[in-house]
Amino acid sequence: MTEKKEKRRIVIPGEVIVSGDDYLPGDFTRKEGKDIIAQRYGLAEGDRVIKIIPISGVYEPRRGNTVIGRVSDITFNGWIVEIGGPYGAFLSLMECPRFINKNDIAEFANIGDLFCAKIFTVKRNSADLTLKSRGLGKLEGGRVIKINPHKVPRVIGKEGSMINLIKNETQTEINVGQNGFIWIKGDLAGEEKAEKTIELVAKEANSEGLTEKVEKFLGGKIKKINPEEMVKEE
Repeated sequence: MTEKKEKRRIVIPGEVIVSGDDYLPGDFTRKEGKDIIAQRYGLAEGDRVIKIIPISGVYEPRRGNTVIGRVSDITFNGWIVEIGGPYGAFLSLMECPRFINKNDIAEFANIGDLFCAKIFTVKRNSADLTLKSRGLGKLEGGRVIKINPHKVPRVIGKEGSMINLIKNETQTEINVGQNGFIWIKGDLAGEEKAEKTIELVAKEANSEGLTEKVEKFLGGKIKKINPEEMVKEE
């Protein structure tokens, strides 16, 4: 990378991405003297703040991340939630937006139920969740898919452009967790189309002209499925 904006490029740990007093280190980079140095294998980008988008790796919980998780256990004061990271997360009754009877916690959420939650504390071996923000809460129905968490920014797109394109063209509701879990809800055809489109974005995340590829992929009309035509499998 030079002082002029260039395309993303792949860097390896220890590589000098750019040098100069005008640059600041972002995600997965550090500054040594005037050099911004890569700390992860991935794609380097940025004009002034230089960051790396890792190409592979597991989810690393961070404070402020919005995640989608599944209840794996219930305690006397909350829920253990699986978020796909190196350790589990905990959602306390105190972090729910409404009153919940302590004697019947499962009435609000049981094992296997899904939450869209936010991480507000990261500890050594755990993370604490909250539902006290707009857009958070229990997720009903729909389906959940999993992608590499480092591909999430590409799925969302600049200012939400990519995910809004997928939502509009598939007529679905979509919640994207920064842990790589994505919840999709719509009719059967819409959910399937959205899932395949998201998988395409994740697979082609580092390729040129991705938006055009997605628009072309979504060009076909979504076939509405009449429930009466569906045959129930025995």
